[in-house]
Amino acid sequence: MDIALLVARLLLALVFVVAGLAKLADRQGSRQAAIDFGVPGALATPLAVFLPLAELAVAMTLIPTSTAWWGAVGALSLLLLFGVGIGANLARGRKPDCHCFGQLHSTPAGWSTLARNGVLAVVAGLVVWQGTSGVGVGPSALGWLTTLSAAQALLLIGGLVLLGLLVAQWWFLIHLLRQNGRLLVRLEALEARLDTDDVVASRNGAQQQSAGLPVGSKAPDFSLSGLYGETLTLGSLRAPGKPVMLLFTDPNCGPCATLLPEIGRWQQEHAERLTILLISRGGDPEENRFKSQEHGLWHVLLQEDWEVSDAYRSRGTPSAVLVLSDGRIGSPVACGTEGIRALLTRAVEAPDQLPMRPAAQGEPCPNCGKVHPAGEHAAQRTRPAGPRVGEPAPEIRLEDLEGNDVELADFRGEETLVLFWNPGCGFCQKMLPDLKEWEADPPEGAPKLLVVSGGTEANEAMDLSSPVVLDHDFAAGRAFGAAGTPSAVLVDAEGRIASEVSVGAPAILELVGIGTKGT
Repeated sequence: MDIALLVARLLLALVFVVAGLAKLADRQGSRQAAIDFGVPGALATPLAVFLPLAELAVAMTLIPTSTAWWGAVGALSLLLLFGVGIGANLARGRKPDCHCFGQLHSTPAGWSTLARNGVLAVVAGLVVWQGTSGVGVGPSALGWLTTLSAAQALLLIGGLVLLGLLVAQWWFLIHLLRQNGRLLVRLEALEARLDTDDVVASRNGAQQQSAGLPVGSKAPDFSLSGLYGETLTLGSLRAPGKPVMLLFTDPNCGPCATLLPEIGRWQQEHAERLTILLISRGGDPEENRFKSQEHGLWHVLLQEDWEVSDAYRSRGTPSAVLVLSDGRIGSPVACGTEGIRALLTRAVEAPDQLPMRPAAQGEPCPNCGKVHPAGEHAAQRTRPAGPRVGEPAPEIRLEDLEGNDVELADFRGEETLVLFWNPGCGFCQKMLPDLKEWEADPPEGAPKLLVVSGGTEANEAMDLSSPVVLDHDFAAGRAFGAAGTPSAVLVDAEGRIASEVSVGAPAILELVGIGTKGT
C-alpha cells in the first residue's frame, strides 16, 4: 500500500505540474477558457495566473511526505471544482475548450474530460483518506529511491527514457500536423468550392464570383499556431457553441493597426456571445506578441502565407467573415473598418438573423443599407462612405519618394487609376508582378497610374515607374472610401469618380482590362 500511495502522489504531481506550466505558457488562452466556462471577464485575467500557480503549488506539496496530505487535499479540491464547472456547462449543452493542459493539449470539454478528472479525484481522495485514517501517505520519494537495487534503478531509468521517447514522438506528431495545416486548409477550401461553384455559376452566369464563400456553405477548417506556440483549430474555437468572427490582418497594414484597439475591446465586451479570432499573415512573432499585449488581444493566430485567407476568398486586409457555431459560413466577407464594424454589430445585436445572406438584386444591403448593382462584389458592399460614381474625386496633395509635391489635379485630361497600396501588405506583393507587366506594356487606352502608398524605403525597392506618393495615415484612402490595401478607383479625365472602389488584385486588374497571373 505504501508504494501505491507514493505512485498515486507522483502521478498527481506530474499531472498538476504539466498542467500548471502549460497554462502559464499560454495565459491568454487560459483567460479565454475561463471566460468560455462562464467566469466574468474581470475575474478571468487574475484567474489565468492564480490557477496555474495553485496547480504548481499542489504538485510541489505532493512530493514531500510532510506536506503530501495537504497537497492531496488541494488536488482533490481543484479536481472537484473543475468537475463542477465542466458538468454545469455540459448540462447546459455547452462544450467549452477545457484548456486543461494549455498549449500542449486542448480539446472541447466533454464526458470523457469529466471521467478523467473523476479518476484523478478518486486517486487524490485515496491519499486523503489514507492520511486521515492514520495509515499515512506513503514513503518519502527520495527515501524510496535509496532503497532500490541496481536492477530496479536501471528498470526505473529505462522506463523514464521510454516515457521521454513517447513524449518526443508525440511532439513530432504535433509538429507534423502543424506543417500539414496548410494542406488541410486548401483541401477543405477545394471541397467547399466543388460543392458550391456549380450553384454560383448557374446563378451568376459569366459574372465574376463575389469575394468570400457562399453564405451557408461549409467553412474550411484550419490548424494554426498562436503567438506562444499553441495550436488552435476552427473546430476547437466553435466548441463553446458561439459564432466565430475571423479577422484577417497584416502586421504592416495601416488600417489593421488602427483597428487593433477596437478589436481588443470587442474581445472583452462580446466574449460571451462571440469568439473573435485574429489571423495575421506571418511577420515577426515578437512583433505580433508586442501588438497583442499592447492592445489586450488574445486568440491571435499566424498563417504562414495566405492559406486561410485564400481558402475563405478574402481579398485584402483588414477583412472579416462570420462562421456559425455549426461550421457554416454566416456572412459575406466584410472589408475595411466600417464593414467589419457593421458585421460585428449584426452578429452581436441580431444573432437571430444569422446567417446574413447577401441582399438580392434591388434589396438594401444588410451591411451598409445601400442598393447595389447586380454582381457587385461583396467586398465592395462593406466599404466606408466615399464619393459616388460621377462625383468629383477628393483632392490629393502628397509628397512622392523624392519629396516633391504631387497632386491628382496634375493628371487632368487623362483617365487615372488611383491605387491604394502598402509595400508591407502581402496581397500587394502578390499583385506586384502583374502591375509591373502592365506598366511595361499597357494596353491601348489604359489609364495612367498613381500609387498612394504607406511606408517609405520599401516603396523604392518595388521599382515602379509610375508616380508613388506617401499617405502615412491612410487619410487619402479613407477620403476615397477605400477600406484597405490593395484597393483602387478610376478617376476620369475631368477629375470625377469613374468606378466603385475595387478591392484585391483580381478586381483591380479587371478595372484595367487584364487578369492576374500571380494570385
